[in-house]
Amino acid sequence: MNISEIALLRLRNQQLSEPKFKTAREVVQWMGAMQAQDFLMSKWAMGIRLPGSTETMIDEAFDKGEILRAHLLRPTWHMVSREDIGWMLSLTAPRIRAAASSRDKQLGLDGKIFSKSNTIIGEALNSGKHLTRESLVEKLQQAGIDTGENRASHLLLRAETEGIICSGRISGNKPTYALLTERAGKTEPVSRDEALARLALRYFTSHGPATVADFTWWSGLTATDARKALDSVKTGLNNDDIDGQTFWFSPDAGLDKPFVETVHLLPAFDEYIISYRDRTASLPSVHHRKAVSNNGIFYPVMMQNGRITGTWSKTLRSKALSLSLKPFLSGGNMPEERLAEAVSAYGSFYNKSVAVSVIE
Repeated sequence: MNISEIALLRLRNQQLSEPKFKTAREVVQWMGAMQAQDFLMSKWAMGIRLPGSTETMIDEAFDKGEILRAHLLRPTWHMVSREDIGWMLSLTAPRIRAAASSRDKQLGLDGKIFSKSNTIIGEALNSGKHLTRESLVEKLQQAGIDTGENRASHLLLRAETEGIICSGRISGNKPTYALLTERAGKTEPVSRDEALARLALRYFTSHGPATVADFTWWSGLTATDARKALDSVKTGLNNDDIDGQTFWFSPDAGLDKPFVETVHLLPAFDEYIISYRDRTASLPSVHHRKAVSNNGIFYPVMMQNGRITGTWSKTLRSKALSLSLKPFLSGGNMPEERLAEAVSAYGSFYNKSVAVSVIE
């Protein structure tokens, strides 16, 4: 296996070149979790892996609670299936809270305040209510809790990581909050060792070929726990060594199968890029800062056969979309037919016509 084959296998395993699922829930379950701090882009991240899907279909899955949005793995938003949120939250929430503890102290947030805010939030959402962030913040302020200096984010994060709240129905294209027990129901407890094994198998099956360092980054686990997780499932995985690194992947990845030519318009923060510590298999170092800003903003990117070749942006109008494509290199050889297919899929997802311009 070589670097180019790593990119192509990741394309296949991440459901980009040969997608095999029919619903958003199936995609998210396969991926384990999908980063989602940009809510609108995260819907396209699922849509691009579901041929023929629309934004309305993704919204319906949210509204039904089939997929949920919460802080998991690292201290950022992720999409997760209703069936997986319980054990994944139990495994990763302690480290998320630990990462926030220093800032909590600076803001004067302690156990007493968190207990009070959790009670207020829980009561506000009781009996099936779904409220926006703004509504919950207002409830906290009315109870005399200071939400300034971004305290609201920390209060809501604590309620999430203690298993009280998660995403609710979409309201005006904005997510809401609801009680986790009402959205996901009661879940069976999973031992920590089993949770570690599940997470590792999901990651290396859906994101492989990847290294243990990649898994450590994606999962938010300690290096010790990440290694322990991999050790518990590696007998069911294949591996290959390249330049001193061991890459792990599913034996069903199909390295011997022919690959089809593909062009994709990946959303910002897509798993194909963000879920690896070392991204050079798909994003050459010379172009890294064109796709990822110095402060960690991942831009929407164009991709050809697993290699990132440029960035794109959109302008949304009532009945049309305008896409501006910016290749890294002028005069590139992006196949027009495949690019037209990618643009058409994007327009169909939003049920809008699309105009395209190229910025040299």
